[in-house]
Amino acid sequence: MPTKVVMPQLGESVVEGTVVKWLRAEGERIEEFDSLLEVESAKVSTEIPSPASGIVLRILVEDGVTVNAGTIIAWIGEPGEKLPLEGSIVEPVEQTAASPVKVPVMEETEPAKPLAGRNRDLGFISPVVARLAKDKNVDLYQVNGTGQNGRIMKQDVLDYLEKGEVVTEELQAWETPGEGDLFRPAELQFPDRFVKPEQIEEKPVSVPLTQFSENKLIQLSSMRKSIAAHMVMSKHTSPHVTTVMEADLKAVFAHRGKNVDAFRKQAVRLTYTAYFIAAIVDALKKVPLVNSSWTDQGILQKSEINIGMATSLGEEGLIVPVIKQADRYSLMGLAQTIQDLAEKARNHQLKPDDVHNGTFTITNHGISGSLFATPIINQPQCAILGVGAIQKRVVVVDDAIAIRPMVYLSLTFDHRILDGVSADGFLAEIVKKLENWPD
Repeated sequence: MPTKVVMPQLGESVVEGTVVKWLRAEGERIEEFDSLLEVESAKVSTEIPSPASGIVLRILVEDGVTVNAGTIIAWIGEPGEKLPLEGSIVEPVEQTAASPVKVPVMEETEPAKPLAGRNRDLGFISPVVARLAKDKNVDLYQVNGTGQNGRIMKQDVLDYLEKGEVVTEELQAWETPGEGDLFRPAELQFPDRFVKPEQIEEKPVSVPLTQFSENKLIQLSSMRKSIAAHMVMSKHTSPHVTTVMEADLKAVFAHRGKNVDAFRKQAVRLTYTAYFIAAIVDALKKVPLVNSSWTDQGILQKSEINIGMATSLGEEGLIVPVIKQADRYSLMGLAQTIQDLAEKARNHQLKPDDVHNGTFTITNHGISGSLFATPIINQPQCAILGVGAIQKRVVVVDDAIAIRPMVYLSLTFDHRILDGVSADGFLAEIVKKLENWPD
């Protein structure tokens, strides 16, 4: 019987995915666990392995189409095998101009037998772990995962094998999409306020070709469309207000100068970002209303402090990995986590869960020399901090002229949640922390 390929749920809070590119065409043969397609979810691309060996009999979802987790997107089997009857039509979550058609979904004639490793309790299983488990006949339900969020790593399987555990049935590893939405994306919470990429007006203009013969049309990537949609949705959702203060970083410079070498010996780069995030955490504890989201039922104040840090991927766009429970880290821990997440982002190694559930975001626009900026809120958060370029400037200190390393900090906030007094109070706490950094 043919094997179905479903859109996987790549993270706890991920409920949909976009087919970026099929790596096999219809009629091509593929081995189990070989990469079958690339899926993008939350701006993170992941290669999805084939659940079985055989021929790609039918591809149901074209490149660029977004569908819900659990949707059947292809069938794999042997030549001549009959596919289950087509029983229903499913609307793509997002339709692109290149793929305006509905996506057919096959219905099985009999209930599918659950395969080990496909239960959502196991989480995402990498092709390496899946192949090792199959070759060694390991029941992954019996393996204790030590990775992030309990993810089963290759070493976990090897440690399990060293114990001499034996299983009696052959198992396969895969991931079944979860059935619930613990954290629904903003576009699903507020469908009436969400602007889909295809709703962004793109009016064709008829002009003589010779007039702009050297013009170049840059095709929109899936990431760029996602960024555009999210930014437009945010501006339509929250009344944005920005307040700006400046901070004297003399104390931060002194502390960093004393400790940068010690951090380097631990293979950790002590950047100024770690100080800014530590100051944000301190301010969020003192003004917890900033760590909240607007809902129709009321203001939802978050118990966890999860700091998103906007990371540039160059021309590809921007992605925001999240430091979960940032208030539990020391300065060393923050610096290490910032370094790890930034490297993962630039090497395209982030997982969807790495960019979800942030409660506050920082963006360092000063890297390119910008002094002021008015960032757009990362929905459904309450505020975002913009950090300008650090410059030594002449300032007046105690009625005397001094040269100090100064930085402008801009806080863009949701005026439904925060007023000027509370927003300025929060930003003032960040400035106070930075200017009075202990030795």
